[in-house]
Amino acid sequence: MAAAREGNLEAPTRHPIDWKNPEYYDEKKTFDELERIFDICHGCRRCVSLCGSFPTLFDLVDESKTGEVDGVDRKDYWKVVDQCYLCDLCYMTKCPYVPPHEWNLDFPHTMLRAKAIKFKKGDVSLGEKFLSSTDVHGQFAGIPIVVQLANAVNHTKPARAAMEKVLNVDRNAWLPELATRKFRSSAPKSPDFSIKDGAKTPGKVVIFSTCYINYNEPGIGHDLLKVLQHNEVPYVLVNKEKCCGMPKLELGDLESVNESKEANIPVLAKYARDGYAIITAVPSCTLMFKQEIPLMYPGDADVQAVKEAMWDPFEYLMQRKRDGLLKTDFSRPLGKISYQVPCHSRVQNIGKKTEEMLKMVPETYVQTNERCSGHAGTFGVKVPYHEQAMKIGKPLFKKMAEHPQGGTPDYISSDCPLGGHHIEQGFERNELGAPKLEHPLTLVRMAYGLD
Repeated sequence: MAAAREGNLEAPTRHPIDWKNPEYYDEKKTFDELERIFDICHGCRRCVSLCGSFPTLFDLVDESKTGEVDGVDRKDYWKVVDQCYLCDLCYMTKCPYVPPHEWNLDFPHTMLRAKAIKFKKGDVSLGEKFLSSTDVHGQFAGIPIVVQLANAVNHTKPARAAMEKVLNVDRNAWLPELATRKFRSSAPKSPDFSIKDGAKTPGKVVIFSTCYINYNEPGIGHDLLKVLQHNEVPYVLVNKEKCCGMPKLELGDLESVNESKEANIPVLAKYARDGYAIITAVPSCTLMFKQEIPLMYPGDADVQAVKEAMWDPFEYLMQRKRDGLLKTDFSRPLGKISYQVPCHSRVQNIGKKTEEMLKMVPETYVQTNERCSGHAGTFGVKVPYHEQAMKIGKPLFKKMAEHPQGGTPDYISSDCPLGGHHIEQGFERNELGAPKLEHPLTLVRMAYGLD
């Protein structure tokens, strides 16, 4: 392996995902690239603590006859691929060899290429396909009898055992419940505020609900609306939306990602060109429109317009503060908060905007943690990986349990709703007496004294 280029201080750049090129699905060429990347990773080992992919790779190398990557059976490369849940942290926070470095290493997007090949070969189970079809199982939300039945099944041991057998969902994994009323059908219309554009922030917002907020935890969406109302920001909901495509991306099902893009981008692009800030309350969905879809369609003007108009909610609120347009009339202290920055928030390179806003609340003490929770979309609920996901998150659970102000925190929180529940389950597993879990948007609504 050649010597590393010294002093690589340039910002990471991303190459487009060449998924429409037939060569993208050439298994031999993909495995040649995997071998090249694995050789570099083996010589570095900087990412060993991030996820299961790297320890799996290094064990394969160390246990091979040669002690090098060339001694690893290529069929075992799939073991490394299957451990990657596309958190992107290795690329954005750890690896010194990403572009523009001459070694041009992109571990997660090479894993994505391998996942796409696996999906195209038909080596993905029906259970995995169903788990990633959020619009399919979410359509039952809001139907009273169905919701009651589905939620009861979620908490019934025999039913969970059956789900484990049929869908490969670990019987001990936390699963979200269906909402009794969908967010999109229950969201109130925005009051008629005047539009106050800031120097950098549009004065009107359009909400992309996301599957999770719409079908599972609409309260988070309602809290976002209340915070916008309090700050006199007029809003509308996207008039029609489909899943952002992130669950399908993680599966390697790029044709389904394309279907989501074809449904969402024309709608969102109109809002972008009409001067709206587009906000989603789930970091993975925000990242999908900010990074993954633009890399899949680099020449699509509508995609780029949506990318430029897309905001994380706290990124938007903190920029409103800099524009002198955010209210700071917080009336309720929040006490001690242990907050986790999700991986898909970190890789957006927006800084610690959630922490910044929470710290504005008087008598509120925020401990910020930047370790992965281990949940990672559907990865953390599958039988082969649930216990591993809990293990990945264990250092985070331990850290969040010990607040610098002393004792346990009053609240645990994460911008990722799924990650938050995974952390809460980690507290319970370790008998730590989990504090109350609240989403950061809920905490801000509470701090404003809003019902």
